[in-house]
Amino acid sequence: MKEFNTRLIRWHETSGRKDLPWQKRKTPYRVWISEIMLQQTQVSTAVPYFERFVKEIPDVKSLSEASLDLVLSLWSGLGYYARARNLHKSAKIICLDHGGKIPSTADELMALPGIGRSTAGAILALGFNKKAPILDGNVKRVLARHFKIEGKLETSSKIKELWQISEGLLPDNKIEVYTQAIMDLGATVCIKSNPVCNLCPLNQDCLALKEGLVTALPSKNKPKSKPTKKVVWLLPQGPSGEVLLEKRKPQGIWGGLWSFIEAEKKKELELELTKRFKTDCLNIKKLNKVKHSFSHYNLEAIPYLAKLKSNKKYKNSVWVDYKNVGSLGLPAPIKKTINQITRP
Repeated sequence: MKEFNTRLIRWHETSGRKDLPWQKRKTPYRVWISEIMLQQTQVSTAVPYFERFVKEIPDVKSLSEASLDLVLSLWSGLGYYARARNLHKSAKIICLDHGGKIPSTADELMALPGIGRSTAGAILALGFNKKAPILDGNVKRVLARHFKIEGKLETSSKIKELWQISEGLLPDNKIEVYTQAIMDLGATVCIKSNPVCNLCPLNQDCLALKEGLVTALPSKNKPKSKPTKKVVWLLPQGPSGEVLLEKRKPQGIWGGLWSFIEAEKKKELELELTKRFKTDCLNIKKLNKVKHSFSHYNLEAIPYLAKLKSNKKYKNSVWVDYKNVGSLGLPAPIKKTINQITRP
């Protein structure tokens, strides 16, 4: 076990990642924001979002005081928006119950919305240099190969085994370096496809490498076919080209974000158009189909652009065009569609 963490720490000195933006001017807050972003997002994608987020909202207090609209607008395009809503909720709890300071124990961190055991461990190790295990996807892969852990990793018995191994490998010193090292190893060397085993500092003792099982481990689940959800969107457009959006309910997909008026059938949209806009509509035009993939289903939306005579104010709605889409929390497909139809 000692050789495992010693080699990793030594490897990180020459080959680990040290220039990521959350590693500079490191604080528990910056570590927390980065770890939440990285839960479902690749590092290369997260970097510009992180830099923009912490520039606009630099600390817990400013996050707790920020409007949810601002938080969601900074998250717009990153997906999995529950993460942003949970950050906002957590900041308020931290300011109310913890004096504005990020908690420094696993139990307190895990009591916050959106923080599980692995994220809590990463915040403790990287933000406070405290001894705590992590078990993200990269670490699972490293451990499964190194210790030849066969079978599906998501069973409760396998998860328990992996946590025990992860905890047992922790060094007494340099926990921050070790934690970053094992994450970096999984992200840059012990990768899913075509791992670079000859560059791995742990290759001498890797059981999967010795037995020719590197590509077979971890065991892969059969990909599930995703259902397709079909909807129609109504895009009321004012005389100057601006489009009307309405705020979605706080729960569910795109919760709390601004979106088009949505229905399952065109007939429902026609009723909505008659009910809300009456004789204000000049004409309706069908636009190209929009496709978007979520983790559990695919979305196919057919937008209908309805030209209106005026841009009256409506409850829980806002008029936008390409010039002000950046100030609102918008899902990527919505922002893209607005840009396409409102740009001159």
